[in-house]
Amino acid sequence: MASSAVVRRTEQWFVRQGAPTMIEGYGFRSHVLPRMLPALTFVAVGSLAWLVLLQSTGLSKWLMLGVVAAVTVAAWIVLSLFVRRMPSFSRRTTIVLLVVYAAMPIIVPVLQILVDDGVSTPGVPEIENEWLVLVWFVVFFGLVFVATMLATTYGLGALLKAAIRHVIADLRNSVHLLGRALPPMLFVTLFLFFTGELWQAMNQLPWPRVSLIVLLFAAITVLAAAARLRDEIGRVEQDLRPEILAGACRGTPLAGIEIAEPLQPRRLNGRQLRNLLVMLAIRQLVQAAVVGLALFAFFVVLGLIVVTPKIAEQWIGDTVAMSWIGVPSAMLRNATLFAAFGSMYFSVISMSDAEHRQRFFAPLIEKVERTLEVRAVYLEVRGRVQA
Repeated sequence: MASSAVVRRTEQWFVRQGAPTMIEGYGFRSHVLPRMLPALTFVAVGSLAWLVLLQSTGLSKWLMLGVVAAVTVAAWIVLSLFVRRMPSFSRRTTIVLLVVYAAMPIIVPVLQILVDDGVSTPGVPEIENEWLVLVWFVVFFGLVFVATMLATTYGLGALLKAAIRHVIADLRNSVHLLGRALPPMLFVTLFLFFTGELWQAMNQLPWPRVSLIVLLFAAITVLAAAARLRDEIGRVEQDLRPEILAGACRGTPLAGIEIAEPLQPRRLNGRQLRNLLVMLAIRQLVQAAVVGLALFAFFVVLGLIVVTPKIAEQWIGDTVAMSWIGVPSAMLRNATLFAAFGSMYFSVISMSDAEHRQRFFAPLIEKVERTLEVRAVYLEVRGRVQA
């Protein structure tokens, strides 16, 4: 039986599925900010721990830090329970919350300055150091706000948990995936692993620069996946016959809702299309990460077997930099480089492979189709309730 409670539970179901933008009237004030509140409060209250660490010593330091941690966790739990009811904030409440959060990166450094007259750093004028602390806090709070808003808007947390849960639960397919992915990746990268010039470069290249190379490969993977997956979304069919809708709604709050005739597909806006694109891309990236981890492990094992310290020194032609685990740092950096390249190569190639598309995209496209079918019934029921 259609009711506002059924509509509300269905909206919560969309959030759990990582498709919150399917909620009708989805907006920042009505849906995004309430769900951001626990994370923003955690950061705002937790920032007081920085002040405690600077101003306290000995036992009082750990006691105060424990109190701040307890208050922070308690606030997170209470607000998380409150957010499950999916409240909608008024305009005045929204302004108050945003002003309070925006004031926190200023309040905490000012409190620290008032307590201890600023942080004294040798060789740096006091006023400059105070401004640096203030700027650092403003940038940190701003980045947290933007990241939390994007993750909440598109349900990134739910999508990432679902993708990881799928990989862990479906180990047999993961083994099959690695069995298909590793041979062509090794054919492309194996002989490059034994290139002396590359070992010389990796022996000198610091980890931050290696991380930038990995990020570059990840960016290429995301761009390639976005272009390909957008085409996949365009081919999604919406079959909204009553029997199809009844099967799609099974196991959802809309189970049992009677639909007598086929429904008309509803047009998706840009935010909803991006949400579906993120849903597909995260699964693709998680699979690429699985392949990358397997490649990293393979090259580390291969390096331990083949590349002795004497061989590494001969290739590098200089003192071999050792990692904290007792193996050449160049070997770990090489393994990281080839793992990143291999996962990018696999991700791009697999999207054009018919067999892989059938194995990977078929169940994922079915999930997208089901989401759209449930959305059609949800909009129909919502219209009945409001009529």
